[in-house]
Amino acid sequence: MSHATPGTPSTPGRVHLDNGGRAPWHPLARQAFEQALADGWADPRRLHAEGRRAARLLDGAREAVAAALGARTQEVHFTPGHTASLHAAVASATAARRRAGAGVVVSGVERAAVLHAADVAGERRTAEVDRLGRVDADTMSAAVRAPGVALAALQHANGEVGTIQPVEAVHDAARAAGVPLLVDAGASVGHVAVPETWDLLAADPADWGGPAGVGVLAARQRVRTAPVGPQDEDPWAPGGVSVPLAFAAAVALQAVEADRVAQESRRRALVERVRAQVARIPDVEVVGDPEGRLPHVATFSFLYVDGEALVTELDQHGFAVGSGSACTASTLEPSHVLAAMGVLTHGNVRIALDRTTTAEEVDRFCAVLPDAVARVREMLGVGGL
Repeated sequence: MSHATPGTPSTPGRVHLDNGGRAPWHPLARQAFEQALADGWADPRRLHAEGRRAARLLDGAREAVAAALGARTQEVHFTPGHTASLHAAVASATAARRRAGAGVVVSGVERAAVLHAADVAGERRTAEVDRLGRVDADTMSAAVRAPGVALAALQHANGEVGTIQPVEAVHDAARAAGVPLLVDAGASVGHVAVPETWDLLAADPADWGGPAGVGVLAARQRVRTAPVGPQDEDPWAPGGVSVPLAFAAAVALQAVEADRVAQESRRRALVERVRAQVARIPDVEVVGDPEGRLPHVATFSFLYVDGEALVTELDQHGFAVGSGSACTASTLEPSHVLAAMGVLTHGNVRIALDRTTTAEEVDRFCAVLPDAVARVREMLGVGGL
């Protein structure tokens, strides 16, 4: 494993603005990981001293995460990763409610992991969103109250465009209907305050500066779930999870929560600067809610531009950015999020600022972007349009 300082570019002069879902490790996370490698390497299920020491670290990690989420320690589980958390939550909750029906109500901008899990576990019922990417609370609440619904799933915030969803209102309707609500908080935990109005909640340590390879799934004690798959001592993480990864994730969460308010204010100001500067470029659509949004995410789409070409052009100038124009670089499929919003699905750039991103780096990006867009348009033969 590389021991480069977390939060700094791997190459001098480069600026990494693609931190959504995989941010640099927080320095305290690395320290915690190395401590746990020394103290928590043993199997926490064993009864000897080494196993008990590992178990104490794992229990402490669960307690710390529970405190941050507003949950009981026994309600928090570690999983192999965020996608695994979402798959397990959908599968186990729908399996426990087969008598109620097979309907899984989702918004049109949920992660692909949730949409695919809903298709496998039951009958997906989709609530549409507006051009800001927000589901209408009344529409989704009505869908949740319909007969035959086993589960509702609504993200807290969209990691692609930043828009925050009306989780509280939908949870009220779901609870009145006796339907559990799964909240995907993978893009919001560690960045904004997360409401406690959920029945199941999935969070992603890699997004808040913790390690990849471990996920968080919280399930309220009142929620019925049923194990799916082969029997295992830990149905949420068959075979167990890495104690050092879980411990590092918890320490990173405590660290980012300690200065979250200040970081939220700082990064929100930087994102507002980016959105204002980008809006001045011809034929651009800045997407997502300008106010009810994550503080660190900005997304914009350019007419007459190929998204992959623009990402490559910016990469050559030292800026690593994401793009919503393709779910993966290999399939070249349009983003289902942007399509559901009814906005431009091509020529898209998505940035997510890390806690170490500086104002100078943001200004450099804003200075380079207009010429990069113009060069891509020229390469495509549409520079004069």
